[in-house]
Amino acid sequence: MNRRKGLSREDLALWARIAETVQPLPGRKPILPPSAKEKVPPTSTADESKLPQRLNRVVPDPIPLQPLEHQLLKRLARGRTEIDARIDLHGLRQDEAHHRLRAFLAAEQGRGSRVVLVITGKGKSPATDDRPETGVLKRQVPHWLAAPDLRHTVLGFEEAARHHGGGGALYVRLRRSRHGMP
Repeated sequence: MNRRKGLSREDLALWARIAETVQPLPGRKPILPPSAKEKVPPTSTADESKLPQRLNRVVPDPIPLQPLEHQLLKRLARGRTEIDARIDLHGLRQDEAHHRLRAFLAAEQGRGSRVVLVITGKGKSPATDDRPETGVLKRQVPHWLAAPDLRHTVLGFEEAARHHGGGGALYVRLRRSRHGMP
């Protein structure tokens, strides 16, 4: 690891390139890099091939979630399609529930499961006009499932049928695992 002080010429060129794209807040001066004592060449003369490739990389949009098909929801509600696995999260702390949910989804996707049931619980009291709902997991799990980092695992999700937990549970449709495919 190189421990020299200051930035290399490439780093300074990169800093200058990025600094040109931002506007300082009103009343503030632009921030210079720690070792900006040497003159930074303008970006037009900087050799673009020496700049890190990660600047040129475009981050793709996350895969969009898809709603569960109406026919699948009907078959699940009537018991004609089996739920491959279920996890019960209610009673857990948020961080523990999040960790368990992610591990569960990854494991079930690896097993080839297609539809799983995630039980969040409904919370201790329903929402009223003057008091918000207390079901933290009921509120948080849909956000976790919709997060971009789980899009490679989760295809979509919907509230479960009444006999599967209704508002306190979710059907989650998993994507096929790419590990087993050629």
